[in-house]
Amino acid sequence: MIRKRFLWLGGAAALAAVSGTLLAQESLLPPGFDNPAPQARPAPQRSNAPSRAPAPAPRATTSTAQPVASQSAASAAPGVTTTSTPVVQPLPVGSSTRSVGGGGLSDEALLNSIDPALLAKLIESARPKSDIPAAGQRSLARVGVIDESDGGFPALSTYYLNGAFVEGMVGKMRGRFVSRWGHILARRVLASRLATPVGMNGAEWAAMRAQLLLRMGEADAARAMVQSVDSGNFTPGLEDAALASFIATADPVGLCPITALTAAGRPGNDWDLVRAICSAFANEGSNAMSQLDRAMRQGKGRKIDILLAQKFAGAATNVRRAVKIEWEDVDALTPWTIGLSFATGVEPPQALRDKAGSNYAVLAQRAPMLPLKSRALAADVAAARGLMSARAMIDLYSEVYAEREGGNDQPDQWSGRAETLRKAYVAGEQAERLEAIRTLWGDGSDPDRAFSGLVLTSHAAARVLPSDGIADSAAPLIASMLTAGLDRNALKWAPFCPIGSEAWGLLVLANPGRSNQVNSEGLNAFASDDDSEASLRSQFLLAGLMGLERVDQAAARNFAGKFDLDLARKTRWSSAIENAAASNNQALVALLAAFGMQGERWDRMTPLHLYHIVSALHRVGLDGEARMIAAEAVSRV
Repeated sequence: MIRKRFLWLGGAAALAAVSGTLLAQESLLPPGFDNPAPQARPAPQRSNAPSRAPAPAPRATTSTAQPVASQSAASAAPGVTTTSTPVVQPLPVGSSTRSVGGGGLSDEALLNSIDPALLAKLIESARPKSDIPAAGQRSLARVGVIDESDGGFPALSTYYLNGAFVEGMVGKMRGRFVSRWGHILARRVLASRLATPVGMNGAEWAAMRAQLLLRMGEADAARAMVQSVDSGNFTPGLEDAALASFIATADPVGLCPITALTAAGRPGNDWDLVRAICSAFANEGSNAMSQLDRAMRQGKGRKIDILLAQKFAGAATNVRRAVKIEWEDVDALTPWTIGLSFATGVEPPQALRDKAGSNYAVLAQRAPMLPLKSRALAADVAAARGLMSARAMIDLYSEVYAEREGGNDQPDQWSGRAETLRKAYVAGEQAERLEAIRTLWGDGSDPDRAFSGLVLTSHAAARVLPSDGIADSAAPLIASMLTAGLDRNALKWAPFCPIGSEAWGLLVLANPGRSNQVNSEGLNAFASDDDSEASLRSQFLLAGLMGLERVDQAAARNFAGKFDLDLARKTRWSSAIENAAASNNQALVALLAAFGMQGERWDRMTPLHLYHIVSALHRVGLDGEARMIAAEAVSRV
């Protein structure tokens, strides 16, 4: 044992000797942390290597306590001085703050000399407004969703328009149009990617269109319009449009990037609730629930709105709290109440839904979290207005039928209607199919339900073979097909429609290739069978034919004289839409046409407005929309 310990000590001594030799030959510290190199003459360079000037030696500093490694190296190599640069040098006494300019104000004194309000503004201006790199930011020169290559309107249509004029026109639209095809046309032009008018901010151009889309019930299009602008470029107007559109689509979390940037300091109860919800989804559940509890105690906002916010925020937190939604004291549904109830999967009571009417229906028809039958009930309003296409409505009832076939629900009026729609398509006998179609049309007591029935049966009507035996159903069958734009299918009925009948009037308007002029015989025969109030249907027929240039001018003058109808009368609106058509500006014509079609019912529409709308659309190449609007006017009065 003693011998082994001796050998171990001897080995350690030898290892220490070798380590000392290595330290004497080459230091393990980085350059600059060791003693300066000895002032010895450099070794001669090879002839084939480039000569380099020796690096200047670091400035020597007297040190009373050298590092151990430096001492070892100094003792092992002769000619090394006993001075070295310490690894860490202490700061001079009294130099805790750095002076500016070598003798001026210190940083701390300079900051203290700045006004706090000005300093806050400087900090706020330096805060990044967006995390999108400059190369990836979208321009505000053109704003919208649908490009011209995808079916939108030409972008330059609004390039030279005056911003104040456009703002006055778009801002004054209430969002309710008499024509279903007018609604479709307005949605298309509002969602198009258009150039920002002169004197207008691109974000505001998006905001006013998004707000109008919301008033039309087009929540998804409004949200897409808001998202076409980068969050860092939002203005207060676009923030308001974002709040309304994201709530309408039952997605308050989509507002979180906005509340973290431009809307961080926006006041208001709705914004406070959104910020609390965003805190909950950012893993700050306790803080979020405390904010909502404080809002409840202080009475900031309606109780039902705060309860819905608590229920929604609770889904993202670990706070185990049961939130009971109480509807007893709620007298009306607001957009916030509707959107948050959809987001939490809670359906408001039927009484409140009936009271809200179409304001609830236009949002319920597109909410996938609602029961299918609740959406089917709301679909009548949506289809009549133009929010739902014929295919979308057929798909909805197909889901209702599949749910019944799966045994998931009891038969009721909606599953029965789905069964009737199936018969309208696949029944073996044409008489049975036609009977199912007529059943879906209803008795016409509810205007929205009656017209939505035409939309629902449009493709089934196109499968009916024309014949003399069912010529009495030609007019509604043609009107049904035209709600989906099936004009060529409707033309198959032309041989079975006598001149002057309602079906004949629809076809002369909807025919895409008609070149023959309508004469007095056809107009007078149509008027003789017109049972509408004040012969409004005949006046609409004349206005549509004149706008499409399909009527003899002399016959038109004589026919207009019977109703004291002056289609040459000028108004500010008629002059504006005529000038827009003369300049071939499709987008402006579409906007002015939508402006002229505002109203609840077709009896509020004038033949003068219809004539200028159809004429302007026809002149700028929107002939399909012009024909469908004219035919719809005749079929719905």
